[in-house]
Amino acid sequence: MVNEVIFDIETKKIFDDIKGDNPADLGISIVSIYKRKLDDNYEELEGKIESFFEADFAKMWALFSNVDRIIGFNSLHFDVPAMAPLAPYDFKKLKHFDIMDHVKNSLGFRLSLNAIATETLGHTKIDNGLNAVYYWQEHSKESLAKLKKYCEMDVIVTKEVYDYGLKNKQLKYKDKWNTPRVIEVDFSYPKVEVESQMGLF
Repeated sequence: MVNEVIFDIETKKIFDDIKGDNPADLGISIVSIYKRKLDDNYEELEGKIESFFEADFAKMWALFSNVDRIIGFNSLHFDVPAMAPLAPYDFKKLKHFDIMDHVKNSLGFRLSLNAIATETLGHTKIDNGLNAVYYWQEHSKESLAKLKKYCEMDVIVTKEVYDYGLKNKQLKYKDKWNTPRVIEVDFSYPKVEVESQMGLF
């Protein structure tokens, strides 16, 4: 049995609003987290999604503890450095699994979550990150509800892409000539070989 977290964040600003390129300077408006348990065949036994606005961040950090894998998309280059300064522990040292890094290692270049989800799942994200910033800045009850829904749907799409890769060992996309392509991936957990040392004594 394995315990996993799939997560995504939205920010208060875009890079045009700040100096430099440090995601931590963008500010975090919301974090959505899907925590679950899988059996040995990677079938989900139970799972729950929760979202946290800034006032509730203190309640969320425990969800990242004692899990086998923390899954995101472009998380090592964006979400993790944005969250690290706020965490009550060394967030960067947790067991992060960045889908985009695996795709880049396989292809030699990056793809967006939209590009992969569209071809792999047949559907994609419901909105875009720029609108998520506008929703936060508007800060009405309705706009914050849209922000929460958008972030949670990003998590669900990330989860579905990850699950497809985990079970099928491939993801799909279209290249720049609009030709369908397949990316071979291996999201499985390493097998731990336990060898008896008795014969050495």
